[in-house]
Amino acid sequence: MEEMARIGATKGGGVNRLTLTDADKEARDLFAAWAGEACLDLRIDEMGNMFAKRAGRENDAPPAMAGSHLDSVPNGGRFDGSLGVLAALEAVRMLNDKNISTRRPIEIANWTNEEGPRFPPSMLGSGVFAGAIPLETAYETKDADGVRFIDELERIGYRGDAPCAPRSIGSYLELHIEQGPALVSEGVQVGVVEGIFGLTWLRVTMKGERDHAGPTPMHMRRDALVGAARTIAAIRDIPAKLHPEFVATVGEFSLSPNAINVIPDDVTFSVDFRHSEPDLLAEARRLIEEAAHREAAKENLEVEIQEVGGSTPIAFDESVAQVVRSACEESGYSHRSMWSAAGHDARYAADLGPTAMIFVPCVAGKSHSEEEDMDWEDAYRGCDVLARALLKTADS
Repeated sequence: MEEMARIGATKGGGVNRLTLTDADKEARDLFAAWAGEACLDLRIDEMGNMFAKRAGRENDAPPAMAGSHLDSVPNGGRFDGSLGVLAALEAVRMLNDKNISTRRPIEIANWTNEEGPRFPPSMLGSGVFAGAIPLETAYETKDADGVRFIDELERIGYRGDAPCAPRSIGSYLELHIEQGPALVSEGVQVGVVEGIFGLTWLRVTMKGERDHAGPTPMHMRRDALVGAARTIAAIRDIPAKLHPEFVATVGEFSLSPNAINVIPDDVTFSVDFRHSEPDLLAEARRLIEEAAHREAAKENLEVEIQEVGGSTPIAFDESVAQVVRSACEESGYSHRSMWSAAGHDARYAADLGPTAMIFVPCVAGKSHSEEEDMDWEDAYRGCDVLARALLKTADS
């Protein structure tokens, strides 16, 4: 974990490994080297997803898969994603050291572009793998500088030959820090994740009229920033109207011309909202669009709302979740059932085979931040549960 965290390390103790950057390539190269040292067969598919395979007694059986991602958000944490990939690798090393064979092969997955800030939407690699996102759509995705995903994938040398298309998996397990406060605040050691919230990403653009900040009377202004600010304030109040666990966030914001003495004529902002109930997600979208059009009308603005990503809620397989519970009980770890409010590649893996996730606490529940941290004892417990559960699913 510490060696991987040196790649893309930031001064604040986090990592900056945006998808398909040189830092992402370096992290991939290190994982590939470690997989080779563990005598694993490494395959890279058309999306750059990496699969390190340990042979099973029935090597053609659908694999027991475990993994996560090595990319990060800008100035993110060193445990987010990496824990799941490297804990799976450590579990396989343990099996090698003890000369333990499994009926199914085991595959460790490093999924491409789980995070998504550079190439939205998130979970792009696993989404294509599951057949939810067309390959060509992913290839043509562009970052903020207009650079295409396919061009960067080829530049770093990770456009593989293996097809990125749905295939059967025997099971999928993903270990991850919780990225929230529930476990640490309750003093629970392990979370047994039974499903993932659905999420929707919107991009809202409001257009008004640029003019001088001095001579233009207030009643004649078409101020795009005022319309956006009022809409954002309204969005902040929507979750409380729907459900205590509903969340909504405006995380990106840009305006033009961004000058102190000019009335803004163009504002764009993102909206991220999440919950486990599809009907509430649909209602939230209606309320957001209603607020945007209402506030735009007050300023005589044009408004455009575009969906840029999302996924539906999904419940995980109860039998795999029970395997995780049993692994906790074998080791005497306290545990609780929960749903994940964050998106994970397990969302798409669940479309292809029985899936569950394992959460462990992070300090103060913080993530997607350089302040993200965890106790090594919690990392050990998570790795222990993952290894025990992986062994059982690989022998099922």
